[in-house]
Amino acid sequence: MGAEQFPPQSAAAGGGIQKSVTSPVTILGLQPAALVDHVARVDWSLLDRVPGDRGGSIPVAYDELEHILNEVKTHVLSTPEDPSPVKTNAGGSVANTIRGLASGFGVSSGVIGACGDDEQGRLFVSNMSSRGVNLSRLRMTKGPTGQCVCLVDALGNRTMRPCLSCAVKIQADELRRDDFKGSKWLVLRYAAFNLEVIRAAIRFAKQEKVLVSLDLASFEMVRNFKAPLMELLKSGDIDLCFANEDEAMELLRGERDCNPEAALNFLAKHCQWAVVTLGSKGSMAKHGNEVVRVPAIGESMAVDATGAGDLFASGFLYGLVKELSLEDCCRVGSCSGGCVIRSLGGEVTLENWQWMYKQMQIKGLPLPNLKG
Repeated sequence: MGAEQFPPQSAAAGGGIQKSVTSPVTILGLQPAALVDHVARVDWSLLDRVPGDRGGSIPVAYDELEHILNEVKTHVLSTPEDPSPVKTNAGGSVANTIRGLASGFGVSSGVIGACGDDEQGRLFVSNMSSRGVNLSRLRMTKGPTGQCVCLVDALGNRTMRPCLSCAVKIQADELRRDDFKGSKWLVLRYAAFNLEVIRAAIRFAKQEKVLVSLDLASFEMVRNFKAPLMELLKSGDIDLCFANEDEAMELLRGERDCNPEAALNFLAKHCQWAVVTLGSKGSMAKHGNEVVRVPAIGESMAVDATGAGDLFASGFLYGLVKELSLEDCCRVGSCSGGCVIRSLGGEVTLENWQWMYKQMQIKGLPLPNLKG
């Protein structure tokens, strides 16, 4: 109750007008709850005081989120190049991937989900629509928008603490089959608390012959909610799966062969495409009997790892849409994943998009056909 379909992009949103309320998009991302990221560069002492493992993602209550944000003010690290080391922007793994596809690769992309009718919700809408993301499937609901604190240490490693417990989100019974009509891909992020809406989205996607991509989210999510994840993977409905090295290891924890290669083979048994990203060691992918390994690029310029996997997914999906080889899909992913880590936050700057295009050109990869 109280949910309204978000109107076609308004002038206040800072984006272009949508011609149709449900205009088709090539790639559709399900982000049940819109999220705003507060990304801050902080010293080690704050990370020592934040509950949970470093490098992971553990949900927190609103009062704990407020406490961490207040603590950030006294532990923030500034540099001459970046005197304002806290960035607030539309965030969330799926939003990062979709925004990257729309703004950097020129692929028609949209988000389905819900945002609150608050300042954070308006910020999410403004940022995403101004980057060319189709928001005709985003519902605005009375209530708060989700928020996440992303704490980045001096080495560029990030620790995330999302607050989604009170955030408005789209429900399974609010999805419609027409939302998925005309799309080629549905992008999902695994979350145990979103299983009902994830399953509903997959069901509609399959009815419309839309391929499904799943990101494993975090090693904690894999560890704590492994059974429903295995059920999803073994259903045969997941066509493409992305896992980072920690998530891959967690997937096979307790097995005799517990390594990224074994995880890649396991995922490839259940998905058409399987990808394991390895940070500075690059990435591995498998499709049928083909296995490729591609080095990372841009690691020497790493400032913040936030969004690296999300933007890798943008590049890989761009490659699939363009029908590139498996190796070239990974190479584009390395370029896009390498460009976002060159600055703070999960959104790529114009300067870093230009860096990516140059890398793609050097490697003989097809450049996006960007409008305007």
